[in-house]
Amino acid sequence: MKIAVTAQGGDLESLGDPRFGRARVFVVFDTETQQCISVDNQVNFNSVQGAGIQAAGAVADLGVSAVITGNVGPKAFAALQAAQLAVYTGATGTVREAIEAFQAGRLNLAHSPNVQGHWA
Repeated sequence: MKIAVTAQGGDLESLGDPRFGRARVFVVFDTETQQCISVDNQVNFNSVQGAGIQAAGAVADLGVSAVITGNVGPKAFAALQAAQLAVYTGATGTVREAIEAFQAGRLNLAHSPNVQGHWA
């Protein structure tokens, strides 16, 4: 299974980014091979608006099944649901710690956004 973790840097020891749409990087981790790649999110990080929707599309194109983040707003959540991606919120610490929390079942499977949108 491939999962995308919002991060401030491009490796497993990087701090997670609590924001989905404006995360600096998505670290894509394959739970079967234990390999990861880093995908820059600079275009959405600097976006005036629509960052969450655009980031959701970019993540869906990476072939992941789930997203791990701290927070997700309503538009991004809707776009992730439309792409049939599971969203896990409440991640803290490093990317590695977020993955470990996910694998241990300590993250919340989101059934709705957990923050308000910035462009209501």
